[in-house]
Amino acid sequence: MAKPLRRLLTALSAVVAAVGLSTAAPAANADVTPSIVGGSRVSTSQYPWVVYLASSSGSQFCGGTLVAANKVVTAAHCTSGRTASSTRVVWGRDDKQSTAGVTASVTKIWVHPSYRSASSGNDVSVLTLDRNLSSATLPLAQPSDTALYAEGTKATILGWGTTSSGGSASRYLLGATVPLTSDATCRSAYSNYSNTAMVCAGYPQGGVDTCQGDSGGPLVAGGKLIGATSFGRGCASAGYPGVYARVATYYSVLTTQINS
Repeated sequence: MAKPLRRLLTALSAVVAAVGLSTAAPAANADVTPSIVGGSRVSTSQYPWVVYLASSSGSQFCGGTLVAANKVVTAAHCTSGRTASSTRVVWGRDDKQSTAGVTASVTKIWVHPSYRSASSGNDVSVLTLDRNLSSATLPLAQPSDTALYAEGTKATILGWGTTSSGGSASRYLLGATVPLTSDATCRSAYSNYSNTAMVCAGYPQGGVDTCQGDSGGPLVAGGKLIGATSFGRGCASAGYPGVYARVATYYSVLTTQINS
């Protein structure tokens, strides 16, 4: 999966300008960009806490998870270099071409202070919204939730990104189920893999995965947010599972920001 930070590959040049994508080259084995490959349409009524990030002009570029009435967890590579005034969060909208739901402005962007690149870890960020949303929220996985990270655990992925590597973005919210892999499997695919900073998910044969534009979106198991879509090589490629920021590791710093 060479998911360039799993951002929209099809509009990369526009994203670089409008989203502030870092020009620093990612690690050789990480194509940091991620839509859901091999998924199907789902609804925000079923997953009310899933949101997407958009530019001030309305272009979707990443995903996120509502974890408090006015707080969204996403990936640091989605927000590093961005300003709050140029960022929007869209909630309750399955169809990006509709006007359903709420578009909230962002008043503050927190990026993990040790973040340098998705492939080196610390790929987490918290956005503060200009209003409280009347929505269910998703709790964070805690350090004690080790069972949620066990190999084979079935997890849900969600997003509006591309449906094939380098393909077109999805108009609608898509979802799929993927199993978590072992640390050894992930490390064999990515030499930079850290079992404290990251977790991998995907089938050995590929076929189902997050992709460009899904960055920052949720990896969910046991009713908790266990990961944020981070990077990978290609999308849904055999032998290259998706890589997600391991939320439980960052529970303390994320909670501090959420409660601020």
